[in-house]
Amino acid sequence: MRRKISLKRLREVSLRDLLTVGLPALLLLIGGFWLAAQFIKPAPPSYLYISTGAPGGSYEVYAERYRQVLARNGVELRDQPSAGSMENLKRLLDEEDDTEIALVQSGTANGVNVDTLFSLGYLYYEPLWVFYRGGRELDRLTQLKGSRIAVGAEGSGTRKLALQLLETNGVDAKSATLLPLGGLSAVEALQSRKVDAVFLVGAERSAAVWSLLYAEDVRLMSFAHADAYTRLFPHLARLTLPQGAIDMTRNIPARDVALVSPMATLVAHESTHPALIQLLLQAAQEVHSEAGIFQRPGEFPRAGQADFPLSPDAERFYKSGKPFLQRYLPFWAANLIDRMVVMLVPIFALLIPIMKFAPGLYSWRIRSRIYRRYGELKFLEAEVEANPARHSREEWLEKLDRIEDDVHHIPTPLAFTDMLYTLRVHLGLVRATILRRTSQGESTET
Repeated sequence: MRRKISLKRLREVSLRDLLTVGLPALLLLIGGFWLAAQFIKPAPPSYLYISTGAPGGSYEVYAERYRQVLARNGVELRDQPSAGSMENLKRLLDEEDDTEIALVQSGTANGVNVDTLFSLGYLYYEPLWVFYRGGRELDRLTQLKGSRIAVGAEGSGTRKLALQLLETNGVDAKSATLLPLGGLSAVEALQSRKVDAVFLVGAERSAAVWSLLYAEDVRLMSFAHADAYTRLFPHLARLTLPQGAIDMTRNIPARDVALVSPMATLVAHESTHPALIQLLLQAAQEVHSEAGIFQRPGEFPRAGQADFPLSPDAERFYKSGKPFLQRYLPFWAANLIDRMVVMLVPIFALLIPIMKFAPGLYSWRIRSRIYRRYGELKFLEAEVEANPARHSREEWLEKLDRIEDDVHHIPTPLAFTDMLYTLRVHLGLVRATILRRTSQGESTET
């Protein structure tokens, strides 16, 4: 019996099988991308707050240079002046404050709150300068007893270091007048003879230090106990300011000067975005890698953790340098790719296997329906061959017609119609077998 195959059964694809295979695969893929998205780092903000120091100080000067470098990469560095290192630390530890980065003098924190703050490394030497007036040459702090001394503003690292060294030498508020003046205010007080000595901490080209190096009737103390100080205070280093290093023409200084120096340290709060840390370290490398009176080319910045543990991002930077992508791409593009690389995980772990196995699964579902009819057909043929008299010819043909009717109703995509037509040919062969092995109306069953 011939039947017409409905055109709606011959489609390019089987929507039911496509949904059966594709929908779970799609849900699995969506779930994989959602899970991977939970690990995407948030985009870095377009600005960064840094706490620096007093006007005219080294911290302010260097922060301005950082700002220029970050601005080239689309990040605004917002400078917040302060009294110095102690106030900078307070800002970093204040959860209500916006400060994420600060310049801090080594030895200021004494290891407090190491769980929330990280060192980004040493930036440069910031020597302790003790300038004084007087006719005689001084080389020991004990010689300042009875003097009026500007020891640095409240909240500054200069003040903390000055008081530590003075106390070590037996100089305190009872044996000297200790005034809370620092930076340019201390310079003005010394020049106007309101104080006899000033303590300054900073680079040689900071406004306060530079002005006193050239000031008339002002002397710079060379520490006779410089080596002893470095033993008592491990965060200090001994430096030598060579004769004429400031000005060869005017022979400033007129002799080699022994100094002690803490390190200028870049400190970050744990909440600081890693991409901004990398960018800031690149800025520091550009600003501080040049040679100076106290440093060789490329000596700074370098890994250092006098008060706080070294940040993992900083450690990676000092070992490997600038991130690979940022060597060839703009900061924003490299950061975007770096953040989105986690999305490659579901692509390789799910999408590629799905694309590999889903077509085979789809094909198996289509073929399985045709193979199932082949099974029925083979079973029917075997019955006819084994016992043709079991049913009459009409009954055998009726069984075959039911199989053939099912075949005509199999939804088969065009790509698999060759199998369908092959099955129809085989149906014809079984029909011929029935006609050959049976007689019309004959049956052994009642």
